[in-house]
Amino acid sequence: MAESIVKQKSYDFALQIIKLCGQLRNAKHFEISSQLLRCGTSIGANVEEALAGQS
Repeated sequence: MAESIVKQKSYDFALQIIKLCGQLRNAKHFEISSQLLRCGTSIGANVEEALAGQS
């Protein structure tokens, strides 16, 4: 089966979020960084769950 475009885009987005969170932590913005990391990387988990679904 071909690789999902949504899966690849969510992975690329998560990598960008991780880089941004590193910059925010260096600027001492810890609270927003941790929240952004959680919500920005959870997209990939939701996509994986949707692709594995069966009916």
